[in-house]
Amino acid sequence: MTAVVVGASVAGVRTAQALCAAGYDDGVVLVGAEPELPYDKPPLSKTLLAGSTDVDRVRLLTAPDAVAAGIELRLGSAAVALDPAARVVTLADGARIGYDQLVVATGVAARPSPWGDPPGLHLLRGMEDCLRLRAALVPGTHLVVVGGGFIGAEVAATARGLGLDVTVVDPLPVPIGRIVGDEVGTHLTAVHAEHGVTTRFGTGVEAVEPAGNRLRVRLTDGSVLDAGCVVVGIGAVPNDGWLGSSGLLVRDGLVCDEFCRAVHRDDVYGVGDIARWYHPRHGEHRRVEHWTNAVEQAAVVAHNITHGDAPRPYAPVEYVWSDQYDWKIQICGHPAGAEPAVVVGEPGRARPFAALYASRDETLAAAVTVNWPRAQVACRRGLRTGTPVAHVATELAEMHRRLVERTPA
Repeated sequence: MTAVVVGASVAGVRTAQALCAAGYDDGVVLVGAEPELPYDKPPLSKTLLAGSTDVDRVRLLTAPDAVAAGIELRLGSAAVALDPAARVVTLADGARIGYDQLVVATGVAARPSPWGDPPGLHLLRGMEDCLRLRAALVPGTHLVVVGGGFIGAEVAATARGLGLDVTVVDPLPVPIGRIVGDEVGTHLTAVHAEHGVTTRFGTGVEAVEPAGNRLRVRLTDGSVLDAGCVVVGIGAVPNDGWLGSSGLLVRDGLVCDEFCRAVHRDDVYGVGDIARWYHPRHGEHRRVEHWTNAVEQAAVVAHNITHGDAPRPYAPVEYVWSDQYDWKIQICGHPAGAEPAVVVGEPGRARPFAALYASRDETLAAAVTVNWPRAQVACRRGLRTGTPVAHVATELAEMHRRLVERTPA
């Protein structure tokens, strides 16, 4: 019995490790498109990009660790085709790998730049992207970041900390508002201005053009930004093209049931950013592009492969975090762009606060906390137990009162 895991980021690595730990000792093969040993991706826009950590410190798996765990590494050749009937994965180098159980963990790719790929324009998804961008982040350079979401915001914060002049451009007036609503989004995006970053929100990009050894960014309001470097962070797309001829159901990711099994297949599973699985608690299919989801889903997939007679449905409380400047932003649940029912604390200047979102029955649906980990723990607990949002607000208000009392004036 051989389990093949296609994709060597955190979802694939954690699945392979969990399979071996659970006693799946007949053979686990981990396939990765990059020649690099597996590495963690959150540091690519933060510590690794800043140069405050090195490549070895972000490794998810070393070659000796793989041998010790019983994982066979097949790195440097991407999967290009799948034949579920024959149970064979074909790689770009022509190799064909047979399997008894297959885990699809190929993640997502950065959405390509619609303005071409002139020298000095960067996308950020892999190690090579990060190291190339890091070399370009020279103090005094004007960096233009196109896209005000979490990746763009983290790159802007990192670059600002390195001494660059930074401008963030996004066609939405409140980029994070599509996730957390305009009220909270306004506070989260204002952090850029507080740290000396210029924001051009509500303005789109028409073109990015070479201008000597620099770039000229033309905006939809007619203005032009002169840049030494441009980073485009406008979302991601699932790496599901290699599944096109497989006959599996693919709709913006691999469609799976509540056990993370591909629809109509009991020997193919999806995990991580590429999996669009049926979420029992929400009653709909969802695809989540976050590190915590990949780790938690990997554990469930490994369990379901090794305990086929007693599979567990995957029904997580969603969680994502983002480190920007001196702000630690944590989101649990699914705000879905709604406005919060209650805000506890005083947003702004990195002070702890929490925004609570209510479901139709007035239970807690989601929460956003800033620089307040204990409040985030309480909110996640409230989500798991279906606690009324008013009760959670009361608990947080008391926590905030004690916090203020302990904080020096």
